[in-house]
Amino acid sequence: MPGVDPAETAAVVFGELPEFPHLAELPARGLGADIIGRTASLLVDLAVETVPSGYRVAPHAGHEHRRGVDLLRYDLDALEEAREKTGLTPPVLKTQLAGPWTLAAGIELARGHRVLTDPGAVRDFTSSLLEGLAAHVAELTKRTGAPIVVQFDEPSLPDVLAGSLPTPSGYGTVRSVPEPEARELLAQVIEGAEKITGQPVVLHCCAARPPVALLRSAGAGALAIDATLLGGSPASLLDDLGEAWDSGVSFFLGLVPSTDPGTDVKLRDVAGPALQLVDRLGFNRRILAERAVPTPTCGLAGAKPEWMRRALALTRDLGKAFVEPPETW
Repeated sequence: MPGVDPAETAAVVFGELPEFPHLAELPARGLGADIIGRTASLLVDLAVETVPSGYRVAPHAGHEHRRGVDLLRYDLDALEEAREKTGLTPPVLKTQLAGPWTLAAGIELARGHRVLTDPGAVRDFTSSLLEGLAAHVAELTKRTGAPIVVQFDEPSLPDVLAGSLPTPSGYGTVRSVPEPEARELLAQVIEGAEKITGQPVVLHCCAARPPVALLRSAGAGALAIDATLLGGSPASLLDDLGEAWDSGVSFFLGLVPSTDPGTDVKLRDVAGPALQLVDRLGFNRRILAERAVPTPTCGLAGAKPEWMRRALALTRDLGKAFVEPPETW
């Protein structure tokens, strides 16, 4: 979400999305509030500090690590206050954090190499992440009384699989992670998160060609993708999408522009990619009501406040339209 005020943001979230609110992220606040810094603030018995190249493992928590912990506490306070003002307990509430591969790609070891390059370190970070997640979910449940759904964001996963992340020198790239290895770690965190929450887990990757088959086979209950990028997708990706949907996986479909497109956006406009996808896959459009959740394409951090509110309203209205489609559809 845009801005730096957690109280205002939480109030907007509960006002616009009362049936499925989320603990918002405000990366405009800087280091410690970005996806890596925020997730690192949940780690147990592992600390990070910042160096010119980014986040690095440290013997003791650095300033930005401690700041991330404080910012998350402020966000939790704001969330609790917003919920109390509504007087209602939401049916479900979502929290999101970096997935294990994105976290391992975004933090350096002491000598400057990515955690990703050390299998033992990857395991340690994953175990610490799950332990921290358990405490985080318990805190959210205590403050809101709502069931918690966890979303793991994996924007770096395609680069991890492709071996395209640069080494510290910049002259080489980190080895690619084989799909079976990537799947095994994702399955571990999914299983762990499901035990913690008792809810299905969402995996989010908004790449133009997300590794749908891998994410599904890892056990995700829902896949969050940018549906506006699927036009012209190869038959193999369409097959993977169809198999995932047919197997019972739900989709969080990114449909609403993340920033103001500068035109008068109608509900039919944002619904178009979802309707086209369903038609191409040969499903009844009723599947959108049964196993699809409309979302912004990939976060609203770059949006102006006016568009942020408009985007959330469009998202909510689109969800209702999935359930009761207009006759013009």
